[in-house]
Amino acid sequence: MSDALISVQDLTLRFRTDEGLVTAVDNVSFDIAPGEVLGLVGESGSGKSVTAKSLMMLNAENSVYDERSRITLRVDGKEIDVLSLQRPRDQIVIRGGAISMIFQEPMASFAPAITIGDQMVEQLLIHSDMSKAEAKKVSIEMLERVGIPEPAQRFNQYAFEFSGGMRQRAMIAMALSTKPRLLIADEPTTALDVTIQAQVIELMKDLVDEFHMSILFITHDLGVIAQTADRVAVMYLGNLVETGTVRQVINSPAHPYTRGLLNALPKLNDLDAPLTPVPGDIPSPLDRPTGCVFHTRCQEYIGDVCKQQVPEYSFDSGNHQVACHLASQEKSA
Repeated sequence: MSDALISVQDLTLRFRTDEGLVTAVDNVSFDIAPGEVLGLVGESGSGKSVTAKSLMMLNAENSVYDERSRITLRVDGKEIDVLSLQRPRDQIVIRGGAISMIFQEPMASFAPAITIGDQMVEQLLIHSDMSKAEAKKVSIEMLERVGIPEPAQRFNQYAFEFSGGMRQRAMIAMALSTKPRLLIADEPTTALDVTIQAQVIELMKDLVDEFHMSILFITHDLGVIAQTADRVAVMYLGNLVETGTVRQVINSPAHPYTRGLLNALPKLNDLDAPLTPVPGDIPSPLDRPTGCVFHTRCQEYIGDVCKQQVPEYSFDSGNHQVACHLASQEKSA
């Protein structure tokens, strides 16, 4: 969409290894509109984090982007070709400027020998023209905004002095202090207990409304996505297999993998019902299946067509999109 905050087109990313080029992301396209929350869902190893890191050029030095890949960021009426930003000074706009990221494990993201406050002030000095005193004031205000008690005292503490929930809140405060247009949240609730998860989810909803920013919310939990996202993109082995609104994907899943993820969730109306995991394991990127990448685990496998042919995307209804031979056959029937 031309008015999207960020557009990803035909993103293909490979890693150069001793075994050769390994495909981690294959021909992925999606848009995120201003103020929209897009949930990126899939098992570990699906390529979610690699895709997200591409938006900030944070993947390892052995990464190779296909020449057709395009990532376009639209800020203040300008279009920025993200993949063309090779120099660190040019990348400031996508690394803590217009885009910020909450990493999966905040304890590993904060420098252990530097106070939380000093780390927050440092990034504000890099990304703004604030004085050190102004940056400290903004940092303390943001710590208070995310619900950290006694923020002025906490400002001078280290990450190991924070609980898991408080570290996550501090990471959110740090990511938001530069007022980014897009926040990437990589499994932000995974290491938290259920009560703190709910608080963090509610906090992020409030911040979307207050700052009118967009969020790319990465998780393996469709239950969390149902509470937070506007649209959902389901990813498997580097491919997007289904996209649509939360209502479309949750209520009418069109891809067997999406149905498998939903069947694996506990059912509150039937607590005795057994959990039904997706059978098998996700293949190694070194040994990607031919045809539909999901056919080796699919319980609705329809023969050689799945094994030999890559499914094309088709629209179920409106903007509900699915890449599945079975869905294509049902539509043409």
